[in-house]
Amino acid sequence: MTTHPAFAEGRVAVVTGGASGIGLAAARTFLGRGMKVCIADRAGPALEAAERALLVNAPGGAADVLAAATDVSRFEDVAALKTLAYDRFGEVAVLMNNAGVGVVGKALEPSPAWRDLLGVNLWGVINGVQAFGQAMVAQNTPAAIINTGSKQGITTPPGNAGYNVSKAGVKVFTESTAHELRQIPGCQVTAHLLIPGFTFTGMTGAGEKPAAAWTGAQVVDFMLQSLDRNDFYILCPDNDVDRSLDEKRMAWAIGDIIGNRPALSRWHPDHADAFKAFVGG
Repeated sequence: MTTHPAFAEGRVAVVTGGASGIGLAAARTFLGRGMKVCIADRAGPALEAAERALLVNAPGGAADVLAAATDVSRFEDVAALKTLAYDRFGEVAVLMNNAGVGVVGKALEPSPAWRDLLGVNLWGVINGVQAFGQAMVAQNTPAAIINTGSKQGITTPPGNAGYNVSKAGVKVFTESTAHELRQIPGCQVTAHLLIPGFTFTGMTGAGEKPAAAWTGAQVVDFMLQSLDRNDFYILCPDNDVDRSLDEKRMAWAIGDIIGNRPALSRWHPDHADAFKAFVGG
């Protein structure tokens, strides 16, 4: 059980993207630690099913669980979510901006996918912090804001430029949020960037979990252990990639700038052998 004071029994967590995957796993875990939870997701059967599933194990029954249909890409929706959560519970100790979509956006192809990707993955995080942040600071109690990023927002592999841009934006925004919170005298709210590894969620499709993937529950357990150390970058491994390999991939990515290599040189034929040697070394 985490010792981070924001996750104490009786306190309140708001989780966007809470109808499935990491978000639903987080809500279940928080309830299991005696917290109250508000899950937000797009209206539909998934949100309704998630609410029913959470109510089964909620110690206080319906008093501990709130499900809110929310489009996180719209600030008005997120502001309404904030009002709903505070009216119901009186405080928010944990804000987990986790909602995300994984549709493909190509750099050279005009597509509505770009607006959906940036609207949910990036603006959803910005809207969450800006709707809830000042109220959480004003509580003057220990609290945490956790934004779900991605390793693709750091190493930016080819294939889905839209997703990479959205998650790179989450990284930069969360770093700035953490810095701004540190400048507020006496502030007890901290910000953290969750960086999952390969995780079996709703975005990766139905079917059997691949052996290389972690479950959402494993990600949440790792997140809580990291928060005990007050980690900002919560860099999760999985069953295929450990932290050492992640660090080498990230170091190579920033090395493209320092060494003036071609963009995304890890996937460039002229640098494939050098990258392989770098990882092997």
